[in-house]
Amino acid sequence: MKTRTPISIYIIVTIGLTIMAFEMFAQDSGYFTSPFFWALLLIAIILLLIMNSIGDLVENEQFSRLTENEKKEYLTEKNISYFQKLWNSAFKKQSQTEEKDILIDHGFDGITELDNSLPKWWIGLFYFGIVFCAIYMIAFAFTDYAHPDVEYDKETKTMLASIVEYEKNAPTIDLETAKYSADNIAEGEQLFKTNCVTCHGDGAKGGIGPNLTDKHWINIKEKSLFKNVFWMLENGSPNNPTMRPFIKEGTITGRDAEKIAAYIYHINQETSPITQALGGAAPQGEEVKWENNNE
Repeated sequence: MKTRTPISIYIIVTIGLTIMAFEMFAQDSGYFTSPFFWALLLIAIILLLIMNSIGDLVENEQFSRLTENEKKEYLTEKNISYFQKLWNSAFKKQSQTEEKDILIDHGFDGITELDNSLPKWWIGLFYFGIVFCAIYMIAFAFTDYAHPDVEYDKETKTMLASIVEYEKNAPTIDLETAKYSADNIAEGEQLFKTNCVTCHGDGAKGGIGPNLTDKHWINIKEKSLFKNVFWMLENGSPNNPTMRPFIKEGTITGRDAEKIAAYIYHINQETSPITQALGGAAPQGEEVKWENNNE
């Protein structure tokens, strides 16, 4: 007569599998605060307790039919903790007499094979792997769980929300606090394409608006090119109403203007004159020698 697995082990496994299933099928539902989740766990535990009570009745009936020696062996084994039994099943070594009983009648090169049972913990992990794989495959096929595209969209939304929150709480960027940073060039280029390319053309080489890559400028309000561009984005052009005050209108923020100014500074001051001259519109305004200061 074999001893039974403790009811506590079944309860722990049931809770683990339930949480795993909810995590896969309803991970964003806040199931830990859901009455349905706790009601389901409660019902499952009650059913386990009922099954355990029935098992006790069957066990008592079988125990009464044992001989006195069998009863002593059973009680001795029952007093050993469950985890100790798992450990013993994994590392217990048979005596030579026991090995003869489980010896398989074939071998190779003097190596004999024993018909040992697999350890309970190994069998448990094996069946757990099967259950987990089945639940995982169903969740992957019929829900959004573990889908790379869904996870990417979710992370993107989280990132964008954090950026919006940062913009709300971040210090306002104005003409005095704006600073040039090479890290802003790439994003400044995208903002330029969104807000400025219609007038100033691709690469800011001019169109309806003037070429921003040469040394000639119509509006000169600051000593440094970076600050001058920021001033224009904030106040617009006194000479041409088409160049609107984007910041004051609320079209872009001061932080956006800082990035656009960084991009224009980069293509005007940090690229070669040959590159600037290729395909650019004719110069307008007066030639300016900007201060060697991008702050």
